[in-house]
Amino acid sequence: MDSNDVREAWADRSGEYSPTYYAHYGPDETSELVRAKIGAHCGTDPRVLEVGCGVGRHLAALAEAGFTDLAGVDVNADALDVLDETYPELAAEGEFHADTIEAYLDDVETDAFDAAFSVETLQHIHPDETWVFEELARVTSDLLITVENESGEYGTANHVDDQLPLYYRDWRAVFTDLGFDEVESAERKRDTVRVFRAVD
Repeated sequence: MDSNDVREAWADRSGEYSPTYYAHYGPDETSELVRAKIGAHCGTDPRVLEVGCGVGRHLAALAEAGFTDLAGVDVNADALDVLDETYPELAAEGEFHADTIEAYLDDVETDAFDAAFSVETLQHIHPDETWVFEELARVTSDLLITVENESGEYGTANHVDDQLPLYYRDWRAVFTDLGFDEVESAERKRDTVRVFRAVD
């Protein structure tokens, strides 16, 4: 499966793990964790980006807590349609893009966002596209949070439903090599949470 196949598979995803699959869940424990970390490090008025925002449930938690400058990008255009229906105020006030992370970040200015985060999204970036991690670091001026599955051997891959690849990576190594310090980390049952701050 090459990088184009991976992107197309997520763009066309239906059923389990599709936009409608997540829509009824709403904000959850992870949403609150991301909100708390951003609030603790950046206050309540940072410019925030979620890559792989899906239907916006994590950003909805931020909006409910008073954050106003929110943006998201997702390769699945249906996800943003569901966001419009599920969180109309967030959709109206936020900035959302139906695009690949790679294409979107290429057009974003350096340090455009105070904080950026990913929830089980970066783990699906194909090995041919790992340059996008440098782009994410470039557009993030202060705080970067990864909530990704690290339960497998780094450098290997697993497949969701025997189809969609999940690549196990050492996110601490990835982003400390790109100019960030890891200031917090926690292993959870499903994933590992890492909080990074940009080095001055």
